[in-house]
Amino acid sequence: MDNDISKWANALDFAITICDVDGKILYMNEKSQQVFDRWGGKNLMGKCLFACHSESSVKMIKEMISQNKANTYTIEKNGVKKLIHQTPWYKDGSVAGIVEISIELPENMPHRVR
Repeated sequence: MDNDISKWANALDFAITICDVDGKILYMNEKSQQVFDRWGGKNLMGKCLFACHSESSVKMIKEMISQNKANTYTIEKNGVKKLIHQTPWYKDGSVAGIVEISIELPENMPHRVR
């Protein structure tokens, strides 16, 4: 990845993971590498993320790619709440893979209607 973009992405306090249409992990910012450290962290780049997911998750990822759709949800693990947003990314006008952004949510996050 372009060095300037990598520096910018590594300064963020949320995880960014990018894969291609075959599930090959192309990029993980430093936060993503930390989040997935127990599964290999940085060494996951170049590997297929389908091997790390359940059959239903793989099916969902493949549907996002084939149907050009995003998926957003919240999770809680070990008392930490996160917002997960997965969305296609594009190259030359075609879906080239999926970007996943994982943001830790504050315990008492305000909600505003505007």
